[in-house]
Amino acid sequence: MSKIKALLLDLDGTLIDSERFHFDCWNEFLSQYGVVIDFKDWLSNYAGIPLPQNAKAIINKYKIDADLTDFIDRRELITFNGFKTKDIELMPFALDFVQYFYEKGLTLAVVTASPRVDVEAVFERNGLAKYFKLFVTRTDVTVSKPDPESYNICVKMLGLAKDECIVFEDTVNGVKSALAAGITCYAIQNNVRAHQKLKIADQLFLNFEHAKTYMLENEIIG
Repeated sequence: MSKIKALLLDLDGTLIDSERFHFDCWNEFLSQYGVVIDFKDWLSNYAGIPLPQNAKAIINKYKIDADLTDFIDRRELITFNGFKTKDIELMPFALDFVQYFYEKGLTLAVVTASPRVDVEAVFERNGLAKYFKLFVTRTDVTVSKPDPESYNICVKMLGLAKDECIVFEDTVNGVKSALAAGITCYAIQNNVRAHQKLKIADQLFLNFEHAKTYMLENEIIG
């Protein structure tokens, strides 16, 4: 009988289809500095990386004359307002996946590098908070992914052993975070160009439907 009791899900790019949203927010914000990032560059160098880290990298790369703290604060306000006012689509099959395993009695948690205010805005708008027992955000940690702190905190707060959990991530940083914490990690990524780097995950799937099928056929979940 399976001993898996909890599924820990990343938010951006894993549960919600927000990478294009974040990309658009950056270009909206950077227009005042005459800077434009193309989507391929975004996916290769910035997707899945916490906003403060991206802010520092962008200031350095484009030699932007701005105070880093103020730059971050103003950029984060655009994200927050966007999450409050725009509907962000879920990733393919994510809702079915969440509902299915919630009804099976598994504990579900979100572990994300986004700040808590953004997470609350997203779930207030999409109404899915009822499925999740816990949200661990960038606000709750001292070091973001790929450091394992967020997953270590999540497992401790749930009162579970690490071998009773499975993590779902879509980026290399996220996978590294889960693996460094010693937790089984499944990568969910529909961009096959990213698959080579994601092979470090314990399993790799195109979408949640494939992951669900694998878990049921292999009796990962009892």
